[in-house]
Amino acid sequence: MDSVFVVQHCHTHPSGVEDLKMIGVYRSLEAATAAVARLRGQPGFSSHPNVIVPGNNDDEDGFYIDEYHLNEDHWKEGFVALVGGHEYDQS
Repeated sequence: MDSVFVVQHCHTHPSGVEDLKMIGVYRSLEAATAAVARLRGQPGFSSHPNVIVPGNNDDEDGFYIDEYHLNEDHWKEGFVALVGGHEYDQS
């Protein structure tokens, strides 16, 4: 196995705050897709049941399936913390 598939669900509240839920990590795309099929009819998930393909959907609320290669860094750059919508100097 060289990679795993991570399933998450995102829902944006009317206030603009994102609620991201980690659903699970699966050995295959088929298993990840099956997890979405099991959950998409459940309360909350049923309001946003689609699998989101970044760049192909107008709505960003729904399930995300991402492939992650094992033994590889996936966040290779630093980050900037935002506090109240403004950059926060952490030095």
